Amino acid sequence: MLEKALSGSRRYWGWVFFLLAVIGAGVIAYLFQYQYGLTITGLSRDVSWGFYIAQFTFLVGVAASAVMLVIPYYLHNYKKFGRIVILGEFLAISAVIMCVLFIFVDLGQPTRVMNVMLHPTPNSVMFWDMIVLIGYLTLNLVIGWTTLGAERKEVAPPAWVKPLIYLSIPWAASIHTVTAFLYAGLPGRHLWLTAIMAARFLSSAFAAGPALLILLALIVRKTSKFDPGKEALQSLAKIVTYAMTINVFFFLLEVFTAFYSNIPGHMHPLKYLFLGLEGHSRLVPWMWSATILAFVGLALLIYPGTRRNESILPIALISVFVSAWIDKGMGLVIGGFVPNPFERVVEYTPTLPELMISLGVYAIGFLVLTVLYKVAIAVKEETEGVEIPH
Repeated sequence: MLEKALSGSRRYWGWVFFLLAVIGAGVIAYLFQYQYGLTITGLSRDVSWGFYIAQFTFLVGVAASAVMLVIPYYLHNYKKFGRIVILGEFLAISAVIMCVLFIFVDLGQPTRVMNVMLHPTPNSVMFWDMIVLIGYLTLNLVIGWTTLGAERKEVAPPAWVKPLIYLSIPWAASIHTVTAFLYAGLPGRHLWLTAIMAARFLSSAFAAGPALLILLALIVRKTSKFDPGKEALQSLAKIVTYAMTINVFFFLLEVFTAFYSNIPGHMHPLKYLFLGLEGHSRLVPWMWSATILAFVGLALLIYPGTRRNESILPIALISVFVSAWIDKGMGLVIGGFVPNPFERVVEYTPTLPELMISLGVYAIGFLVLTVLYKVAIAVKEETEGVEIPH
């Protein structure tokens, strides 16, 4: 089926070559980092995780969000999701690939990747994070490609796929839960030391991921003959609404606990993020922007009239997505390092090479997504009107 990705309009090939150009720039920046090491980044002894890990953390949630389509479609026979479930699975594949690449560039030396596999340490959460990510990538590749191939042949998927589909549901939750444990298991970082970290991760994932998927589906509708279905997108928008509401509620719980307890270690990171600390306030505009966007997005999604208006819906979804990207990315990661265990404030700003490498990784992810979506849409257009049992 990959041959379907080798034909397309000028706009399609223009987009592909643009992504290849960005990838090329990212590769050049990475070669610079490979030669000189992580000293070219803004990382330091006090802030050892930065923009790379922030993107990894966020994208794990985007990957896990595919389960919001799999559960209704396969467990509850919600047929409206039948047209877009493959889009969710393919989005998960590209998101996991980006996650792995962000870890790869963050390690500095690529040979260190082999240490995780050649010298496994089951008592390390990072080891299990690698296991669940590779497993989830494999599951989505096998399930997505097999079901799409069966749909092209207008037959039901083979019986052995069903157990894998059921396995992918808890596995999706596991990839973000294990990622949350990477943070919640560090007692020296007060912002991360919370029992609801995994719950916060999952709620933000189920808001940002489906929001991105709806935006992609709207783009697909405009650029192809394939219609994902208005009812399916509206149902997914409701999921985004509920998940974002829960995400904001969980964050407010953290704020209440930190300030009502009056424990300095819990208050200082939040003060740094929203008010500044000891004259340092680089992230304050970002965090307030995330807060405003979160409430704007929620207001537009909660009211049925604006949620059903497909001219306004993208604004709400972009607001939710960008809010989660800021909060769960730089806000969560950098906020956990400020102040350091010695109560000193050391700020972090990503450098130009970091940003170029990150753009290159995103371009690789979107290139994979473009190819997969091109194949999926071509198959969908071929089998339009044919109902395939699942």
